This record gives sequence, structure tokens and C-alpha cells, in this order.
Amino acid sequence: MKNIILSAGLFLAFISCTENENEQNLATADINLNNPERFMSTEFPVGTKYSMSEVAIQGAYNQFRQTLNKNEAIGIVAEVDHAQNAKSIDEDLNYTRIIFFGNPNLGTPLMQRNQLAGLDLPQKVLFYKDEDKKDIILYNNVEYLRSRHELDGVETLSKISGALANLVSGFSKNEILAADQQTVGSKEGIITKQSELSFEDSYSALKNALESNPNISIMAELDHQANAARVGLELDPTRVIIFENPNLGTPLMQKEQSIGLDLPQKMLVWENSEGEVYVSYNDPFFIAGRHSVENSEEILNTINEALDNLSKVATGN
Repeated sequence: MKNIILSAGLFLAFISCTENENEQNLATADINLNNPERFMSTEFPVGTKYSMSEVAIQGAYNQFRQTLNKNEAIGIVAEVDHAQNAKSIDEDLNYTRIIFFGNPNLGTPLMQRNQLAGLDLPQKVLFYKDEDKKDIILYNNVEYLRSRHELDGVETLSKISGALANLVSGFSKNEILAADQQTVGSKEGIITKQSELSFEDSYSALKNALESNPNISIMAELDHQANAARVGLELDPTRVIIFENPNLGTPLMQKEQSIGLDLPQKMLVWENSEGEVYVSYNDPFFIAGRHSVENSEEILNTINEALDNLSKVATGN
């Protein structure tokens, strides 16, 4: 079954909370963080927050999606049903779905500080039932974004944090918890290569390479610069393309479902204020380590080689 994909033109506000409501959400999150009983040792990935859903996971996902659709200020960028993709290649995977959505008013300031933040935007939330039949909702904490992309002092981070916590706790009917470790090093796990091509030629070369591969499906394309302009903000050329190959991603999720938060793969094409063009993507070995995926060197090497080859095409190297 083909995944549901909506136009990047729907890349709109994902929550209509007032600033006071966000502050209230953040206050609740701070209480949770300061309560040691809520944060005993966990095995969740670095930089994530999660909720053990009291609502059956499929129902929580459907309610989440329906609420987004009912709000005129909300748009869904893409939905990916990892379990259905696994089934398409005759593999089994417990319920695992991810939904992408965002707000250029909140996300653009992050990319104005550091365009590499576009590699982790739009926001995404993973819904899954693990091997112990626990229903889990997982997402990236803003501390992960702040540390990875050097975003200290960007005011919209707190609003993003409050909005995400409000959304997820509202549909899980449970509290928001956090992984033991929340920060990573600056640019950790990001591979960046300078292009010899123009911005447009780099992006076109990458897209053409993806479209010519029968094993790959493009799930979404996001023009962060255009989205910023729609809300009256400026941003240097920045585009991300999201694509997948279930033959490579499914075995990793069969090991650790949480890695579905970092799948499908992404590549970011961006041009800085000096006119230099770059292509950036996530190191698959970093992603596997983040989610404690073990004994998968062969498939990770295959993914690494495929991404390297795509980046060479995109950069003209």
C-alpha cells in the first residue's frame, strides 16, 4: 500500500496554543523532569521524550491525525506506515507509524541560526507497539535539536517543547517522560559535503538519482525557504528530501522499533550566505548507535554506501 503523502504546501502551524498555554505546558514538563521517580534508568534513545500511551496505539494515532486535520492551522506533511512497508516485502513488524508536521514560524528561526537544523525538521512523532505489547509515542526533544545544531538562545525552542508535550500527552492520556541522556555533540552524526554544482543543480541531481532507483520511494520534499517566505521570514536556500527503501529500513526496525523515528532517510541541500552549496545527511552508524541497534554492520554498510553514492551525485564529486 502506498504511503499517504501530502503537499509540502500544507507545512503550516501544528498547534494553536497561546504563549501562556505553552508556558503552562513547560511548567508541567519541568515538574516531571525534576521528579527522580519519573526518570529511573530507561532504554530510550538519546535526545527523545516519550509517553506510555494509555490509549491503544492505533487509536491514539488516528485521534492525533484527525485532530490535526480538523484544525485549519494544522497541516500534515507526510505519513509513513513502517509496518505496512514491511508487509510489502513479506516481512513482519509490529504497529509502527510516523507522522511529519511543522510550523515555519517556529522552525525557521532554528534554521536561520543553523541551516543544518533543517535535517531534523519538520517535527515528527512515532507511534508504535513494542515487542512487550506496550503502546509508545516517541519524539525528539528540543534539547537534542539545541545541542546537535548549536541553537542556544533561540526563543522558539521553548514554544516547540510546550506544543509537542501538549500534543503527545493529550493523546496518550499519560505523562511525558524523557530518556536518560538528552544532548549530543555539535553536528554529531551529520555528514556534510560541499557541492561543485549550483543549489538547483545539486537538488535536481539528487532527486533524479532517487527517482531512477526502483527500490527507493520519495516520501516528501520540503522547501524550507519557501515555507519561511509564506510567513514573512527570510531563509537561505534550504530543501530536504525524504525517501525510503523498506528492504534496508525494515531489518533495523525489527531489531529496535524506535529507529523508525529516524526513518525514512533524509538529505538536506542548502546554500549559505556566501553562496556555497552543501549536501548533508545522517550517518547511519550514528542513527543505529542512537537506537542501540546491534549486529547490523552489513546492512549499515550498504546504507552508508548508498547514501555516499547519492551524495556524490548531488555534489558532482
